[in-house]
Amino acid sequence: MKKFSIFVLFVLTALELSAQTFTTTYMKHLNALDGVSQVTPLETSKFKEKYVLKFEQQVDWKSQNKGTFGERIIVGIKGLDKPTVLVTEGYFADYGMNPSYEEELSALFDANVVLCEYRYFAESVPQPTNWDYMTVDNSLADYHHVRQVFGQLFKGKWISTGISKGGQTTMFYRATYPDDVDVSVSYVAPLNRGVEDGRHEKFLAKKVGTKDERKAIEAAMQELMKRKPELLELFTKYNAEHNYHFYLPEEDIYDYCVLEYPFALWQWGTPVSTIPLQTADNQTWFNNLMEVASPDYFIYPNRFMPFDVQASRELGYYGYSLKPIKKWTSLKSTKGYLKEIMLPDSLRAYDFDDTLYKRTVKFLKEEDPTHIFIYGEIDPWSASGVCTWLNCKKKENMRVYVQPRGSHKARIGNMPANMKQEIMDRLTKWLSR
Repeated sequence: MKKFSIFVLFVLTALELSAQTFTTTYMKHLNALDGVSQVTPLETSKFKEKYVLKFEQQVDWKSQNKGTFGERIIVGIKGLDKPTVLVTEGYFADYGMNPSYEEELSALFDANVVLCEYRYFAESVPQPTNWDYMTVDNSLADYHHVRQVFGQLFKGKWISTGISKGGQTTMFYRATYPDDVDVSVSYVAPLNRGVEDGRHEKFLAKKVGTKDERKAIEAAMQELMKRKPELLELFTKYNAEHNYHFYLPEEDIYDYCVLEYPFALWQWGTPVSTIPLQTADNQTWFNNLMEVASPDYFIYPNRFMPFDVQASRELGYYGYSLKPIKKWTSLKSTKGYLKEIMLPDSLRAYDFDDTLYKRTVKFLKEEDPTHIFIYGEIDPWSASGVCTWLNCKKKENMRVYVQPRGSHKARIGNMPANMKQEIMDRLTKWLSR
């Protein structure tokens, strides 16, 4: 035990010394930018230099009187004259602290990275926290400000990109500040038209996968409900062990986990073959439910609550169909579940406004930005993606690519060879202009 402790101490000391001897050629340049503070070097295996810093943003971009907050930004530098990838992250930026962190587009085009944590998440929360200013337009103004200031340092082409909610943000950002960047790439980005959009339920019931796969998943949902009296005991024990708390009774949360099962399974591309046999024991079925649709999605406090606020106000979300389990569930309706399950009473007053949705649809239909959208065919989020309606045949620039049998993990690198080559050729052309 002592040998292990001495070894750990040695490793930590070595890491501390290496952190103190990082090359910091660009540190003075970052410190010279207006609004930048707390610049700290980070270990990296992908960039010449990497830093984490705080960047001053206005809480309300319509009024300077509402104060400011520090947005966490992670900067990876390969060269000031190289392209720069502006990551319009929709959530946390924690992953950017990893020494091996690098965006796909940064690797493909030897580009710098400016990874911006979304307002109200993790280390980028205004104090005091007034949720009235947690709006998409305020977040877009944050990114616009980053682009203006950091553009003084990085002089090459700029690429905006994001995944999922980050991909949405890239879409909204390009539609609102179309001249800020040279290229945009949105990965698996939905564009929802309501709190319960309505298209996802139909997609899961009639479109995704094969008919046999959909039947197998529905049968699994029903098996989980038939076994509920036995599995609920395991469910209660599991929640107690993990210290999970909910706004609804546990028996209702169990049903919501079953309702979430098909969405979660398809979203992450979990093979239907992993569904247990009907003859499997209760523990096997319970383990499968926890692996596919764990109740941690419905707990409070929840790190994703800022997203839930936005989903109920502007971003929209998906609904559930009770039809597959109606015979066994005590739930009368799932309408309005997002606020009921995900939000405290104090944050349920916001009504959904579809202005953002309509504004974005109008821009994408009428304009032709250098923008690539990537989706996965079996990803339920594609049901509300622009891939369902955007016609690019008459457009010179904008393109949509759907990965066959692809999930929420669809990326340029795992596209079919012909699609990948077409995407790369198009991006290379845009960046060489």
